[in-house]
Amino acid sequence: MRTKWLVTASLLGALAGTWSIVAAAEQAPAVKRSVLQKHDLRPPGFEGVMALVEIPVGGREGRHSHPAEVFGYVLEGTLSFDIEGQPTATLRAGDSLFIEAGKIHEGINRGDVPAKLVAVFATEKGKPLTTPAQ
Repeated sequence: MRTKWLVTASLLGALAGTWSIVAAAEQAPAVKRSVLQKHDLRPPGFEGVMALVEIPVGGREGRHSHPAEVFGYVLEGTLSFDIEGQPTATLRAGDSLFIEAGKIHEGINRGDVPAKLVAVFATEKGKPLTTPAQ
């Protein structure tokens, strides 16, 4: 009886391991955000932030907003871009975009090469640059 239980437990453990591998494979690739430059602005209490956003093939940012207006420029690849209140846009290398403060949006790489976007923020110091959407 003990042998039968051990075999069953081993089989369940192996299946659980397989499921965790499948679940990990189904997760979207990670988006990388790197701050390239930060600089104090006039008026006092504000700063400019330039960031590089890299979205791998199949990756998505997740719906989020910013407390500041955002200017973006696509360096490489193609992005599907959803901005609250606007139709979905397809942006390619060389295209630019503007996002109003507080608007929920998301960039998704449905292309076949990694996408890179430079984003520039003029924001109040101390506020988080990105807030996930509820």
